[in-house]
Amino acid sequence: MFWAVVSRADHSLEAVAPAGPATAVDGYGNLPYFSPMNSRNTTARLEARLPGEIHALLKRAAELQGRSLTDFVVTAASEAARKTIEDMEILRLSADDQLRIAQAVLDPPSPVPALVRAAKRHRERVDPA
Repeated sequence: MFWAVVSRADHSLEAVAPAGPATAVDGYGNLPYFSPMNSRNTTARLEARLPGEIHALLKRAAELQGRSLTDFVVTAASEAARKTIEDMEILRLSADDQLRIAQAVLDPPSPVPALVRAAKRHRERVDPA
């Protein structure tokens, strides 16, 4: 598993979790989310059963923002989904932890004897010359 250390515009660093083949992370650690208004014209249907008081709450909030109930729910759900994905896939580090990672990358510690022996055994078994 490979973790990328990404430098942000504000000069902070972030360790970014590996992305799957369809979710490449850009140079700033941003995932390629699709907004509800993306260029594709495909739609999908979502139905939900909810208590009447939750429906009334959502409807009132949508009216206060001058939006349709569907638009309000889709936007709120999309934002919640993006935040959940970001919270689970991006590891935010303190300044001290950023320095520790950078130091370990720039000046890695010497391998312990057990690691040297394991690497030697691996080479002998995988690529015996």
